Formats: sequence, structure tokens, C-alpha cells
Amino acid sequence: MAGLESLQAEMQIDSAAVASYLTQFIAAKVEELEREGVILGLSGGVDSAVVAALCGRAIGPDKVLVLVMPDKDSRKEHFQDALTLAADLGIDTKVINLTNWLKEVDAYRLFALTKYSFLGKLRERIMKAAYGYYRKKTGETPFSSSLLGFKDKDFSSYLKTGNAYYRLKHRLRMVLLYLHGELENRLVVGCANKTEYKIGFFVKHGCDDAADVMPLLDLYKTQVKALAQQLDIPRHIIEKAPSPDILPGINDEEAIGLSYKELDLILLALEKGWAESEISQAVGVEKERVEYVKGLIQRSDHMRQTYFPKLQNNV
Repeated sequence: MAGLESLQAEMQIDSAAVASYLTQFIAAKVEELEREGVILGLSGGVDSAVVAALCGRAIGPDKVLVLVMPDKDSRKEHFQDALTLAADLGIDTKVINLTNWLKEVDAYRLFALTKYSFLGKLRERIMKAAYGYYRKKTGETPFSSSLLGFKDKDFSSYLKTGNAYYRLKHRLRMVLLYLHGELENRLVVGCANKTEYKIGFFVKHGCDDAADVMPLLDLYKTQVKALAQQLDIPRHIIEKAPSPDILPGINDEEAIGLSYKELDLILLALEKGWAESEISQAVGVEKERVEYVKGLIQRSDHMRQTYFPKLQNNV
């Protein structure tokens, strides 16, 4: 119990002080890099909501532009949450529907369920069932399997096409953010948090990776939620199940296979150098869960760097 209490205590942040520090950071980078404002993607989730609020405080809402970039499969509630939040914050919004862009490169052909949007909730149940079947057959989640390549893996054809489909959406959003950012001399602000970045729950070169600054990259997901309360983000945005809104019916915790509450404590304990058995006992999870998280960190290492050969003696 003492171990758990120490982790929980260390996870606590001074939300007001953190908010002040991050707003100063954003304002300083805008000035240092000679930009006239900032731009970010607003999804309707808590991470981008927090970043939008921080940016508004840092440089004024009149210098903040958010792009809301749904496609035909996006959930309407996330789209509406994004628009409502932007209006509440007083920041400019551009809505860019990705559907025609994705059709142009035949992206929807990669994911068969996109053809059956008329199925509604049934389509979500089919996706959940497929996710569960994969875990039962392979002992892994599709997410963990996708951190590396698919050589000699079961269901590799489905994994390849599924990844190509959803990663394309993130990368298209990144392209549009930089297009508008450069046209208007704006700093591109990313919304990734420490939890997702450490385990590889992001798309390399996507809108949650490629950015000029990442204000939340040293905050775990639970800390981001605490910061959201400080910034008066609407409670339903803070409390709704986090979701990349890419695959129907699958939220973050289902994709990862752990709750953020457990995951953050495991990550913090690993960062502090605790033994796996010690973490298991303190957090109240099986040792295999801790090993799983360590594996995610190791397998996603390549996503956080670019490999290049180092020459020795000019050879």
C-alpha cells in the first residue's frame, strides 16, 4: 500500500503552476521562432482541448487557429465537442472534411467496414469482436503487434491494411496543419502526452508526432486530466472514453489493453527503476501486465528516433 501511495503522490501536479509554466513556454516559442500565431488539430478529446486552452492563454485566442478534420466515419459527438469548445474559447476554427481526400487515394478500400456505415452500432460491435478474437488467438493486441513489422505474423494482411488506413488519416492531418501553418506563419502545436508517447500509441510522422512544440509531452494522461480541470475544460470531455476516432468501436484503453490509471502508475514506477514484482504488488496488476508495458516501450523505441549510421575515420 505504501508503494501505491508514493506513486499516487508523485503523480500529483500543481495544476495552476503547470498551466502557468506551459503558457509561458508556448508564448516564448512563438516569439523565439518568429511566428504570428499557432495552429493545432482539435479532435474533441481532452489532450487537444487542453492544448487549445493553453494556447489561448499564452498568446490570446485571436492568434490561435484550430483545424477540425473529420471524415465520413468520425463520430459526430467528437466533431460537435470540438466546435463547441473552440467557440467557448473564442478561437478561430476551420473545418476540413477529409472524406474526399481519402477517397482520392482509395483509402476506404483498405478497411472493409467503412463500406457499411449504415450498420451503425453493429459495425462497432463487429470491430470489438474482431479485436477480441485477435487477442484470443495471438495473445497480443493489434496495437502491440503493429509496433514492429508483420513478418511471419498471423493476420498480417489485415494488420497491414488496417494500419495503412488509420495512419494515413493522421498523416493527412499533419500535412494540412503544416500547410495552413506555413501559409499563415503559425507554430504547429502537437497534443501528444507522455503516456502515449512512451508506449508508441501514436502515428510516426502523424499529427500526434510531427509538430514544432509538444506542451504535454512530459505529462502523463492522468496529469493532463488534472490540468484540464484547472483550465475549466467541460467535464464530459474530460470524462469521456479517450479515443483516436479512427476505428469504429475501439477506444484508447481497449486498444492498449490497460486503463490509463494503471498504465500511468506502471510507467512512473518503471521510470523510477522499480522491479517488476514491486510494481505488480503496488499497482495491483499481474506481473505479466508490467512486462507487457515494458515490451511496448522497447518495441516502440524506433518510433521515437531516426536511425542513421555513424561514420568512423571517415568510413
